[in-house]
Amino acid sequence: MEDQESLGFEHMGLDHRLLQAVTDLGWSRPTLIQEKAIPLALEGKDLLARARTGSGKTAAYAIPMLQLLLHRKATGPAVEQAVRALVLVPTKELARQAQSMIQQLAAYCARDIRVANVSAAEDSASQRAVLMEKPDVVVGTPSRILNHLQQDNLKLRDSMELLVVDEADLLFSFGFEEELKSLLCHLPRIYQAFLMSATFNEDVHALKELVLHNPVTLKLQESQLPGPDQLQQFQVVCETEEDKFLLLYALLKLALIRGKSLLFVNTLERSYRLRLFLEQFSIPACVLNGELPLRSRCHIISQFNQGFYDCVIATDAEVLGPPVKGKHRGRGPKRDKASDPEAGVARGIDFHHVCAVLNFDLPPTPEAYIHRAGRTARANNPGIVLTFMLPTEQSQLGKIEELLSGDSGAPVLLPYQFHMEEIEGFRYRCRDAMRSVTKQAIREARLKEIKEELLHSEKLKTYFEDNPRDLQLLRHDLPLHPAVVKPHLGNVPDYLVPPALRGLVHPHKKRKKPPASKKAKKAKTQNPLRSFKHRGEKRRPTAAPS
Repeated sequence: MEDQESLGFEHMGLDHRLLQAVTDLGWSRPTLIQEKAIPLALEGKDLLARARTGSGKTAAYAIPMLQLLLHRKATGPAVEQAVRALVLVPTKELARQAQSMIQQLAAYCARDIRVANVSAAEDSASQRAVLMEKPDVVVGTPSRILNHLQQDNLKLRDSMELLVVDEADLLFSFGFEEELKSLLCHLPRIYQAFLMSATFNEDVHALKELVLHNPVTLKLQESQLPGPDQLQQFQVVCETEEDKFLLLYALLKLALIRGKSLLFVNTLERSYRLRLFLEQFSIPACVLNGELPLRSRCHIISQFNQGFYDCVIATDAEVLGPPVKGKHRGRGPKRDKASDPEAGVARGIDFHHVCAVLNFDLPPTPEAYIHRAGRTARANNPGIVLTFMLPTEQSQLGKIEELLSGDSGAPVLLPYQFHMEEIEGFRYRCRDAMRSVTKQAIREARLKEIKEELLHSEKLKTYFEDNPRDLQLLRHDLPLHPAVVKPHLGNVPDYLVPPALRGLVHPHKKRKKPPASKKAKKAKTQNPLRSFKHRGEKRRPTAAPS
């Protein structure tokens, strides 16, 4: 038993090319879910696995999937090229992420294993051409996979051997129940299947009955979030809505929370209200939501991971992402009809090195809290979760606390020690900014950003393919300016900083823009990006000749 507990990648009988890829990724030892799931999967068993967000579930199914495919090609009879594995995910962003991870693991066997992502609806023609070449692994959302099956672009009945359902607890809540049932009719009667999930709910059990055959259930004995030595969780009671905005302003403007942070709200309207509010104080932030084109959403995530900006405002996928096509599950705010039904933010997306998650709006369910908090304290990095709460939301917070504390009953969400009276001097500024952010300003901001992101995503696609370095010059945190911005609010006078904090705070400073490439400078006159690169900037006077 001890040998099994200390099982490493090198003891799992993996292909040397997979081991080399694992080494390149810097994984010295498997995570708990990988250690338990990979040997069972290699034995040919169906798996129902629950593990917390950020625990390495993608590699837990990708490694045995690649090993089985490589072994079949090396030892099995020669057969024609065909799709052998299907990976279903609930969102387009997760599809890209899964494809990227599988390709990284298959880096040394790329000639033998080909991976295709068919989740983007706008690329149907190119996807058809890719599927004609019969890649070994196909990744996509249930609706896109079903669409290709119905158009005979994809045939699985005679070739598929392995089915993976990632983030299984999201599929039904994203409205894919009917598509999934129709899709299963196109699959062979016998295949190996993996269901990977962060939680076990009634949807997962329904999927289990549809997909799995005598599965091994892995319900790992671990907390759903890292322990207090890695993840610190706090809650702060704000008496009014204004207090929430005031506290957030103080935390960000005085840099009391440092590093990259994710701000979660419950509606798209709230996300833009928050962004315009922060914009009043020259605090750059960008909004990530399902109304934006897929290319823009992925670019925002990529630039955030690269450190171009420190603050992203996200809407919770369970509340806003997909309109449920069947019966409505759970209670919550009205969904936004315009948002992409296959866009999701709160779960699964791998944001790198997030120092803090701020729940500006209380999560609608305890499960949503877990998935939000799972964006930080990943891969043994420390993190903080701070939840803002109104007095009327005490019972809802109690349900979250109950789920987190489990059988121990010990409080997990500690009170955040902050004296609101110390920042009363900022209240008039906060009120002034809140008055400027009207409903009309929010509507204009949403429309303006969507128009600009569509232009970036479509019209400049060809240009960016030829000039990939110029893509880095696009910024998603530039001011939208639908509301009147008062310049003096961007500065914090010393007399307003609380005396107890003057030696500790580092007022927020504007991030420097990345340097333009030589090619971009050379092509300045004909560069179609010029109006975007220089928006919001004052033209510098030309130096007089000496």
